[in-house]
Amino acid sequence: MKMAKSLFLGSAAALISLGGAHAADLPVKAKAIEYVKVCSLYGAGFYYIPGTDTCIKLGGYLRAETAFNTSYHYAPPDSGVGGAHNRLSEYYSARVRQDLLVDTRTATEYGVLRTFGEMAWTYTGGAYSGNGAGGTTYTTGIGNQVAQGTPGLYYAFIQFAGFTFGKATSQFSTPWGQYVAQSFELTGSGGWDPVNQVAYTFDFGQGISASLSAEDQVSRNQLAVWNVSAASVGGLAAGAYGANDFGGARAPDLIGSVTVDQSWGYFKASVAAHNNHVAYYGATELTGHPDDKWGGAGQLALSIKNIPTGAGDTINLTAVYTKGASRYNFQDYTNAPSYAMYGSTGLAGAYQSVGLAGVSDSVFVTGSGQELTTTFGFNGGYTHNWNPQWASSVFGAWSAVRYNGTAKGYICGAVVPGLALSTGLAGCNPDFNYAVVGTRTGWTPVKGLTFSAELAYTMLDQKYASGSTVVLPVQNSIAKPGTTYELKDQNALTLLVRAQRNF
Repeated sequence: MKMAKSLFLGSAAALISLGGAHAADLPVKAKAIEYVKVCSLYGAGFYYIPGTDTCIKLGGYLRAETAFNTSYHYAPPDSGVGGAHNRLSEYYSARVRQDLLVDTRTATEYGVLRTFGEMAWTYTGGAYSGNGAGGTTYTTGIGNQVAQGTPGLYYAFIQFAGFTFGKATSQFSTPWGQYVAQSFELTGSGGWDPVNQVAYTFDFGQGISASLSAEDQVSRNQLAVWNVSAASVGGLAAGAYGANDFGGARAPDLIGSVTVDQSWGYFKASVAAHNNHVAYYGATELTGHPDDKWGGAGQLALSIKNIPTGAGDTINLTAVYTKGASRYNFQDYTNAPSYAMYGSTGLAGAYQSVGLAGVSDSVFVTGSGQELTTTFGFNGGYTHNWNPQWASSVFGAWSAVRYNGTAKGYICGAVVPGLALSTGLAGCNPDFNYAVVGTRTGWTPVKGLTFSAELAYTMLDQKYASGSTVVLPVQNSIAKPGTTYELKDQNALTLLVRAQRNF
């Protein structure tokens, strides 16, 4: 009986095992694949990240361009080897850039939680600076390495419940910044370049909002605080009216703005407060220092859309006034604070002509307080679409720098003896105007791909007395001899050609 039971149980186990083997061979229903779904909540291009309620958008551009007759690729030839207008100056500079942006958004009970990042890799063939021995060397900086590209982080910020944290466009600036209808850098407005900040935006609905922010002044908003007592002859010859004397960071820039963004166009009014914090008069604490002095800036901007000249045509206008906060007019992509442009001369006894100019936040001498520098200006651009493939624009900018009487006395007290100004104190005036006019035409044969050409004419209008001469020292960095130069207004013509694919 025991044997029969054992045989029965053994046979049953074998059948179960065989059945299990056959079952394993049967097809099993695959797990459903979760396809990426379109997210229509935030406009075109967004998709849900699989398994989440977060939407993501990827985009960017690839750009190849060549600039002709510029300094350090983008800026006009108004300083350095570009302004020298000799064999060290570049006739052209080529650049390529790959840009990538990542935008994520999630709906929450506090509103949309957003993160935004934009990164770029840039390679520039050049640019050049003088090597001090009659030649040039590649300039270090954004993408100017000979054998490698340079990464850059343009934007990296979080927005939540009205707050913005991180590197974002200044609350002072407009969406177009200094690019009203062109790619070259213009003065006359707050710049585009993003800055670290903490901001809060009040949204009143119907496209009306107001923002308050505290923004890092070090990376973007400082220009120069010149100790004229420490001015050198070499610096004066380059348009630097003193030794830059920043102390450590003490206070962020404080920004307030009101914006109206509606179907008809865009309006923005902005104000900024900027603290000028100087180090010491000399090398140690014992030399003393001037007190901090707050400056500020104000800006009005207007964009008009859908004007009668054609579908998509726009006009962008900006006007700015600064006192002790000159970066809100002369942004950090311009060659400010110093300009030195050389040209020809018809004046007997002069080797060449030169336009010298400098702009600062403040100037002082040992023992004095700071004298704040005043600037004002505007820029504007008009874009006309001939048809869906062709568009042209005209643009311009004008900015003025004005020193008060005390500041002029400090500066001229260095320039007249230091550079042997022929007209003396009576002919010394460090004020100047800076202007640009230009035009751009672009062709878009297919969506996202544009070929463009842009021509700009830059004018430096210096205010030293007509017929004045200076004796400049030898400047090995730009291969200029030490001799007599006529002080004269200068100008330059630049060209930018570009191919860009947006995606």
